[in-house]
Amino acid sequence: MIDEDGYRLNVGIILSNREGRVFWARRVGRNVWQFPQGGIQPNETPEQAVIRELHEETGLCAAHVQIIGCTQEWLRYRLPSRLVRRDAVPVCIGQKQRWYALRLLDSDEHMRFDVTDTPEFDYWKWVNYWYPLKEVVSFKRKVYESALHELQPLLCPEAEDRRSAHQQRVLGAVNK
Repeated sequence: MIDEDGYRLNVGIILSNREGRVFWARRVGRNVWQFPQGGIQPNETPEQAVIRELHEETGLCAAHVQIIGCTQEWLRYRLPSRLVRRDAVPVCIGQKQRWYALRLLDSDEHMRFDVTDTPEFDYWKWVNYWYPLKEVVSFKRKVYESALHELQPLLCPEAEDRRSAHQQRVLGAVNK
């Protein structure tokens, strides 16, 4: 679905394991890495799209994950002009995404890329939480940064606890 401004409605998925590392995958046949993401179909809620896309792109089912939360607002990125398909109707100029934080409940042994006839990914790995920011294609970087910042307290609460403790120590030193 493409909105009136030319943005394709989409969901993005930040999947973390119990160690707080995130799923990072390579697009088939290219050295381009990203989080799972995909379009929302007509009559489908964003949450339904998350579970469908997760299954299509990783082989995981709803029973393998817990949806922890999502971004409050839609995040947008424009496609570079060389990637805009001008012959498509309507023309899609970019993505309008709602990002979801998911926690893997089981082991990663259920990961597989052969669920559909046209897999998105051919390789994956667990990476440190902020690693994708320096590796994602440049036109997606601001959206990734916004999503990672907003969802960090949900996926990495210990980082939030450390930051709060540090802020309390700094404030305590300032107030003495």
